[in-house]
Amino acid sequence: MKSRNLVLIIIVGIILVLGGCACNGYNGMVKLDEEVKAKWANVQSDYQRRADLIPNLVNTVKGYANFEQETLTKVIEARAKATSVNINADNLTPENLAKFQQAQGEVSGALSRLLVTVEKYPDLKANQNFLDLQKQLEGTENRIKVSRNDFNTAVQGYNTTVRRFPNNIFAGMFGFSSKEPFKADPGSEKAPDVKF
Repeated sequence: MKSRNLVLIIIVGIILVLGGCACNGYNGMVKLDEEVKAKWANVQSDYQRRADLIPNLVNTVKGYANFEQETLTKVIEARAKATSVNINADNLTPENLAKFQQAQGEVSGALSRLLVTVEKYPDLKANQNFLDLQKQLEGTENRIKVSRNDFNTAVQGYNTTVRRFPNNIFAGMFGFSSKEPFKADPGSEKAPDVKF
């Protein structure tokens, strides 16, 4: 009878230890998953801030009759495309993140072309509205960089936890899988050629 009780106590003890590990592991993964979602929301919010500034910038530039209409059209089209690409934090697959990055990259490229073209218009460069919007865009680009870095840090912490033993066992059981971080745009490792 005593040996039977001892075996029962050992089995119950093992079950409690495994249950405790599972609860701790699960709760930790939930916490990190929510942190990744919050950081992703910050990334989206900063990109949305940039998208919200673009119409004001375009309208300010439109006031200069000689301004290249094609450049403005490309900015507007890139903004429309970028705002149509919405990714849920639960669906951060490499493909979805690549679509998002490509759309945002097109906005960045169109804005860069717009700002380069502005150099031809000294009156526009002196316009206070334009200068204010340009400062806001620069600040927003810095916010985007910080948000992307914070997101990548959160993804790294989450992925490390999900892949570490024994959490990897519980992660598979409870549906937690690795998430995709932001990566540099293709070709960004090469320094641009600057010619004078």
